[in-house]
Amino acid sequence: MNNGILTFENVAIHMGGREILSSTSLSVQRGEFVCVIGPSGCGKTTLLRAAAGFVAPSGGAVRRNGEAITGPSREVAFVFQDYGRALLPWRTVAANVSLALEAAKVPTAERPARIARVLATVGLAAHADKFPAQLSGGMQQRVQIARCLAQEPSLMMMDEPFGALDAMTRESLQDELARLVREQGLTVMFVTHDLEEALYLGDRVIALRANPTADKPSLAAMIDVPLPYPRNQLTTKEHPEFLRLRRALYQYLGHH
Repeated sequence: MNNGILTFENVAIHMGGREILSSTSLSVQRGEFVCVIGPSGCGKTTLLRAAAGFVAPSGGAVRRNGEAITGPSREVAFVFQDYGRALLPWRTVAANVSLALEAAKVPTAERPARIARVLATVGLAAHADKFPAQLSGGMQQRVQIARCLAQEPSLMMMDEPFGALDAMTRESLQDELARLVREQGLTVMFVTHDLEEALYLGDRVIALRANPTADKPSLAAMIDVPLPYPRNQLTTKEHPEFLRLRRALYQYLGHH
């Protein structure tokens, strides 16, 4: 296995007497965008939580830069699907972003400039003084992403962050995220149920299987996505290679 910024070495995770992940080994390279798909209950979110240090492996090891992960770190940011619960309703947009800086003990005098910078990056500079309830769902998710960027992470875990959004907002945020990842040099693991989203965003797609066994471990497939950048919502999704990969992933999920 190549040494990447993040490695899973024969990782097994058991919960409630059930094996969620079985003998999972993979490596994520610096600057790579890896999407994770699979049927419900196959351990996609558990994989991300282990990478973030929220869940300890029952067997094997998860390593970041060669060091075993023993708990959460400010080097790893986590973007949740439920943006409503991720934001504090009594704090303004700027104050919600400030949470990451407060946790990192960034000097108070340095915070306004950093907050302004990340809000401009996600297109929310004009909304700094608003409260979450005054924003659309897509804007609330941008706030959560801005808070993660303020953390200046080396890794970003994203658990179906656009799953609750309407199609047009979702596509807009996909393009915005793709731009941010390239500009910021971020490394991302992104869970989704949407095959097109996985292929559109990912450099590589990892497919997990449900109910793993010794003969059939959790990791079912790893597929490279050799589509050119920048990607386009129309032309990329009409590309012959995109259609071929979508068919292959659809057949895999249909089989499972």
